[in-house]
Amino acid sequence: MYLELFKLTELPFRLTPDPAFLYLSKHHARAKAYMESTIWFTDGFVVITGEIGSGKTTLIETFLKELERDVVVAQINQTQVSAIEFLQTLLVQFGFQPFRMKKAELLATLNEFLIEQYSNGRRVLLIVDEAQNLSNKVLEEIRLLSGVETTKEKVLRIILAGQPELNDKLNSSSLIQLAQRIRLRFHLTALSKSDTAAYIQHRLEVAGSQGRQIFEPDTFSMVYRYTGGIPRLVNTLCDTAMMAAYAQDRDVVTVDDVRAAVEELQWVEYAERSVKLTGFSGGHFAPRGSNGAHTSTDDDEAPAERRIVLGRVLVGVNGQTIAERELSPGRFIIGRTPDNDLQIDSKFISRHHAQIITSLHTSVLEDLNSTNGVYVRGKRVRRRMLNDGDVVQIGQHEIMYFDERMARTRASMNEGEDDAVPMLQESMPERHIATIADDEELEPVEKIRQSP
Repeated sequence: MYLELFKLTELPFRLTPDPAFLYLSKHHARAKAYMESTIWFTDGFVVITGEIGSGKTTLIETFLKELERDVVVAQINQTQVSAIEFLQTLLVQFGFQPFRMKKAELLATLNEFLIEQYSNGRRVLLIVDEAQNLSNKVLEEIRLLSGVETTKEKVLRIILAGQPELNDKLNSSSLIQLAQRIRLRFHLTALSKSDTAAYIQHRLEVAGSQGRQIFEPDTFSMVYRYTGGIPRLVNTLCDTAMMAAYAQDRDVVTVDDVRAAVEELQWVEYAERSVKLTGFSGGHFAPRGSNGAHTSTDDDEAPAERRIVLGRVLVGVNGQTIAERELSPGRFIIGRTPDNDLQIDSKFISRHHAQIITSLHTSVLEDLNSTNGVYVRGKRVRRRMLNDGDVVQIGQHEIMYFDERMARTRASMNEGEDDAVPMLQESMPERHIATIADDEELEPVEKIRQSP
């Protein structure tokens, strides 16, 4: 092969999912943050969709690799099964031999297992890949399993991943009850032109390029033109182009090599293909009304400038979501009293605890001299630019931040701090929480009301 010629240690464009080669574009990082939210918040499903070859499986493998040891995982990839076969497959993942069990026994065994894991301090996660192939009966069984709960919380976390058809299925009238359980949806789009170039360079670097220019700069736009930014297609074209360069004994891939690869693969430009990218342009938050149905949070009577949604926060405590709020330009104040934009009635929260200042480009979190402080990634912060997926802990509550801007910059105000998507298991140490009856010593803060 061409490894010796290009001085690489391993093949950079293999089609096999490998977490070591994962390139976190803005959209991939967002999808990963949504997956991680299932560990933090137990209520509701998370649904991740994407075109064939968009990187869903690699993203799942990376997510699983980073899970802590107290998470028990069942990963199901074979989805063309009956309801009984699905339940049996699930139990096999948990170490049972269920093939002679009847349905009632299957369900009883699963319920007992889930409650037992919860009692032992373990979290149970079900990930179903290729979920678009699930029948409605199987999806209904999954919905029923999601209802297993203790007196405090639900005990099964669920991620459904699949192709765009999964959204059509979940939105059908026959699955209304399941759709009402969906807390977060995200569609994994193709890479942008600039991300495609960065993706290629990232994989070459992981494979041992050590900064050497293996693909000429002019090749990137051509690769994008013929692949549409679909990672699997990028891998196929780049690998074939490297073989073409190898045949010419060149250690740099040129436009001619990419053109030769296109001819060998008999491809036309991606825009001319019959299969077009469809689906969402980004993440979709699914706020619920009092009946559990998804509702719009826009207020038709609100001024136009108030409808600009630049971010959202998801508030939870003890694994349960208690509030969802939109962030528009301006100040969003969090505290214990009713005059805040987000009221959290807890003795661990100061009267005016923190604020998020949102502009067209950034959202900045500020501690308002609170007694118990504000924590991100287990560290107390006074002022910090929020990154998509950040989890903020104040008192016993967690606030997860999602950035809704189309052009997202993941820079951090804290020098030397990485901007990777944080793991959601990080939380504020118990010893930092101080009970306060009142905190009248706090300076008064201007109160800006926003429609919830």
